[in-house]
Amino acid sequence: MRDAPDAVMLFAAGFGTRMGALTASRPKPLIKVAGKPLLDHALDLVAAYGPSRTVVNAHYLSDQIATHVAGRAIHISDEQPDILETGGGLRNALPLLGDGPVFTMNTDAVWAGPNPLAQLAAAWDPAQMDALLLCIPTDNAIGHAGPGDFVTDTAGRASRGPGAIYSGLQILKTDGLASIPQPAFSLNILWNRMLTAGRLHAVTYPGRWCDVGTPEGIALAESMLRDADV
Repeated sequence: MRDAPDAVMLFAAGFGTRMGALTASRPKPLIKVAGKPLLDHALDLVAAYGPSRTVVNAHYLSDQIATHVAGRAIHISDEQPDILETGGGLRNALPLLGDGPVFTMNTDAVWAGPNPLAQLAAAWDPAQMDALLLCIPTDNAIGHAGPGDFVTDTAGRASRGPGAIYSGLQILKTDGLASIPQPAFSLNILWNRMLTAGRLHAVTYPGRWCDVGTPEGIALAESMLRDADV
């Protein structure tokens, strides 16, 4: 089994209800920011890093996701008839992802700064970690309210509490998924086990990041990208 992540799981199955009318006839990952679908913003970062396998899960209007990536070296994990949440969705895609740790990445955010996958890969230590989360300092997180999700100790071990915001990108060992009985579940179940064992770690991203979960987030992300180009 490989120790370094060489596969990426992109989460694109959600209903996008916070987007209102914008997702009435298209899935949220195909909403455009700065002229490019959110999914392609994520895929560009993945392609620049260069893993051997890329998987996109889909459920809501999944045919549009499949059509959008057709002709590219991307596998679709179509969750039908039921959506499986992050944990169940990842487990369902394991035959496409292969053994060993994987990147998992949300597709409803835009980044401005160094490649976040490369940063995570450089910090990954499988001897000490079962998961490594990329978090955003609150000052660098645009379009996201709240006190934050995780704090870290001097060794980089994470615990829950007001601090940095989870970006939706991580490296994760997938072994523990097999023992979770329910078909649809959140990856929080796996994180809680890792927290107890002291094997959930986090690092902070030095650039800026914008949450595009609502229509207002589109303009905020476009403004962030314009500023980054100046």
